[in-house]
Amino acid sequence: MAIFDHDYPVSDSLSPRLQDAVRQIEFARTYTLLSLDGLSDEEWYWCPEQMDTHIAWQAGHLAVAQYGLTLFMQRGRADVDAELMTGKFRKRFMKGTKPTRIRDDYPPVSEIKQVMDRVHQQMRDEVGSFDGDHLDQPASAPHAAYPTKLGSLLFASKHEMMHAGQIGMLRRLMGKEPLR
Repeated sequence: MAIFDHDYPVSDSLSPRLQDAVRQIEFARTYTLLSLDGLSDEEWYWCPEQMDTHIAWQAGHLAVAQYGLTLFMQRGRADVDAELMTGKFRKRFMKGTKPTRIRDDYPPVSEIKQVMDRVHQQMRDEVGSFDGDHLDQPASAPHAAYPTKLGSLLFASKHEMMHAGQIGMLRRLMGKEPLR
């Protein structure tokens, strides 16, 4: 598949370590989007018998997590954040929430996709301002895997790939062919 051959070019003005973090984030998002491609709205909300989870929750959670790890942990709240997602959206998908089988508990697929796109684009727009000594600053508690702001960026891609795996599992349980 082309995704594995793609170089994910980033600005030469970024330090090599920030370039690496951004490439990892871009790879993970590209893989997630490939996993979501072609799914119907019904499939986004489908739950297997064995557990209460669905692709809509996984994707919404990824949008909130990317905001937290690549924007909020880097610079705190900003005025633009209110345009990225509503408080209701954030509370539905943030860390510690549990998916339910009640479809009306969730926004429509189109809104989840729009939030994912807005947050990802905002990360792209701002990431250059996080370079240099900023990357070595401590991440505010609670941090997930690494105690620095660079670590938050690096963890963003790992976290996304973990949830992309769950999306892949859901796809397989639906009877879809694996992507890889």
